[in-house]
Amino acid sequence: MKQYLKSQPLRYILYSLAVLPIFIFRDFTLDNELRYLSIADEALRNGSVFTFTNHGIMYADKPPLYLWIVMLGKLLLGYHSLLFLGLFSFLPALVIVYVMGQWVKNILSQNERLIAELLLLTSGFFIGTAIVLRMDMLMSMFIVLSLYTFFRMYNGTAKRWDTLLFPLFIFMAIFSKGPLGIIIPLISTAVFLFIKHELKSMGRYWGWKTLAILLTLCAIWFAGVYAEGGSAFLKNLLFNQTVNRAVNSVYHQEPFYYYFTAMWYSLAPWSLLTIGIVIVGIKKKLASTDLELFFLVIAGSTMAILSVFSSKLAVYMLPTIPFLVYLSVLWLSKLGAPRWIYFLVIIPASLLCLALPGVILSHYFDLRSSPLILIAALILTATGIFTLKYMVNHQLNRGIITMSTGMLLAVFAVSFTIPKYNSMIGLGELCDLAKNISTQKGVANYYYCKITRADNLDIYLGVIPQKLTMHDLYQTDSPIKKPAILFLSDKAIYRNDSLKTFIIGKKIHQFGNYYCVEIEN
Repeated sequence: MKQYLKSQPLRYILYSLAVLPIFIFRDFTLDNELRYLSIADEALRNGSVFTFTNHGIMYADKPPLYLWIVMLGKLLLGYHSLLFLGLFSFLPALVIVYVMGQWVKNILSQNERLIAELLLLTSGFFIGTAIVLRMDMLMSMFIVLSLYTFFRMYNGTAKRWDTLLFPLFIFMAIFSKGPLGIIIPLISTAVFLFIKHELKSMGRYWGWKTLAILLTLCAIWFAGVYAEGGSAFLKNLLFNQTVNRAVNSVYHQEPFYYYFTAMWYSLAPWSLLTIGIVIVGIKKKLASTDLELFFLVIAGSTMAILSVFSSKLAVYMLPTIPFLVYLSVLWLSKLGAPRWIYFLVIIPASLLCLALPGVILSHYFDLRSSPLILIAALILTATGIFTLKYMVNHQLNRGIITMSTGMLLAVFAVSFTIPKYNSMIGLGELCDLAKNISTQKGVANYYYCKITRADNLDIYLGVIPQKLTMHDLYQTDSPIKKPAILFLSDKAIYRNDSLKTFIIGKKIHQFGNYYCVEIEN
């Protein structure tokens, strides 16, 4: 245990091993992951570099960087590897942990830094985003790097290349996800300098060199977009996916207080502890150093600006999570562990104690064929019990370390059961079955009805399945070319009596939440 506590490389290896089976065994999700793969394949076929389409429809939602990574993986390996792509979610998460640790190295003890990194890594939304194939963690890494570089420039510890790295990190954040990559660093640094009565020094950080590098890199990008896609694609990229989404979005509209409720489940199981310490710290005016003030400003200003935007998703607040967690640990050392802090750990620890009885009583798990679920539940329950014991003995640090380590061990154990539940995640197995049926019976036509983004199943099928409406299923001159296979979801069948009627008498194959229905001549 001492080696685990002291050796940073060993800890990072153990963190990686905890999630490695997830990347090895799980299927791609239907909603976003398969879409990225399909877009990348289409770009490779078309020879596109800066502009992308999804089955011929303009796709300007995201900058090129992540799609380039997907394309690179396909070119290097010849297929889409979830393990390869997962590196670009989890490694950025470890970089964030490393940078935050370096940032507070001279303030927090080794034990306190360990607590901070474990709190961050086991926060629900942080670890969740680190194991899905998205560009959000990549963008967050570049934002953290840019803010870290700014702070070194501010306090006079900057290195020779930091004035160049600062705009480069900002551009890479933009190039990863979009406007948030510049909005968060710009607003955070401006508000911080304003509070410090140093707003006049803004040009020192956002001066001609920074602007020249940003404008040059963006000009190269936009020129490539214009050369490939013309003014229509460039307009879509610059306005529809930025200004329109911020001001009057038709996607993900939520009330202004959305993020103040989302943070509670995003930081779970440490939300009570983290938010509780931050609230008390603000009330007691604990932000006595520039570092503490800067962390508080980053989290607060980012939440405020995100709340103003029309389009809201919980994942947008991902860049604030490291600063909230590390600020809470900075202030924890100042508060001196009062009794109420123990209570904020006792609550989630008590819930962990219920894991084993909950799994035993649940009808969702087949424990005979998935004993590792039982083992994971046993680990969580034992973790909860030991954590409660440490809380009673007023061993706060040891309790937090025990609870975090136990959760990572449970993740490792349960991840080996993923193959059994892959049908609840994606449609890979169902598509393999459909292709076998196609080979045996000469089926050449694939359709889907009432499934969002199922056209991206071309990644598995090799052809794009055609979308059908309910009217198409019953009309006399039906567009269905038989023999065919129709993909349906259990949710659609449950909610629609017409679908129930349509599949009566037909051969049905089910994997998890999805079906493929054989439609004979």
